[in-house]
Amino acid sequence: MSGKTVHIETLGSGTDLVLLHGWAMHGGIWSGIRDQLAQQFRLHILDLPGHGLSSACDPGDFDHVVNIIQETLPAKYIVCGWSLGGQVAMELALRDSKRVKGLALVSTTPCFVKQYDWPCGMESKFLQYFMENLHQNYRTTINRFLTLQISGEQNMSIALAQLRQFFFERDQPDHNALHKGLLILQTNDMREKLPRIEQPVLLLHGENDMITHRSAAQWMHAQLKHSSLVMFPRCGHAPFLTDPEKFVSSLNESFFFE
Repeated sequence: MSGKTVHIETLGSGTDLVLLHGWAMHGGIWSGIRDQLAQQFRLHILDLPGHGLSSACDPGDFDHVVNIIQETLPAKYIVCGWSLGGQVAMELALRDSKRVKGLALVSTTPCFVKQYDWPCGMESKFLQYFMENLHQNYRTTINRFLTLQISGEQNMSIALAQLRQFFFERDQPDHNALHKGLLILQTNDMREKLPRIEQPVLLLHGENDMITHRSAAQWMHAQLKHSSLVMFPRCGHAPFLTDPEKFVSSLNESFFFE
């Protein structure tokens, strides 16, 4: 625990690689690939504030969350962010361009919600459902969110079992942090910021993602100055669960430094 706020697990050796999970999750979600990645990288696996083993923070808005995470990270690093963690990774790259050497953006998007000029987002009613039902029936709401994440998978039952196993192995996230995280998903729009990212970016995205449509990854690929895009066939929102070997090899090939 750093500053009694952010829980970080560090293992492996090599180039520093920071792993950031998505909304409602925790660092344990990377359990299926962490040992393989630790053979090439020095991993820093974080629990976002209010998630997993990290304490909640106030006010808990996007800027504050990024500030707290930024204070805990190595001098130079690559950052890999999944879903909401990908937006945090993008902001870190913009604020900390001298420290962030590269990004891997996994199933993420600059804007989660569909707008009049952004057809790549999800319908706002889905996030509104989670917002309204989170406090009334936490476990059912989370299970529906997990099911949405693996929709489009070739082996949905296997992926869902893995996701549930990793998710429920740690204590329930802080409700206030979950609520504020949903607000970030509903309101954060990083489209105008994206072209300012100078670092090399690896985009890893499932072709059947129901939360962040593949068109969002294709749009980011076109906007970013130095990017490569790897699509995962028959895969939903969690490619590191569906095809861990391809996921690890993609990271190793793109970001392995002697």
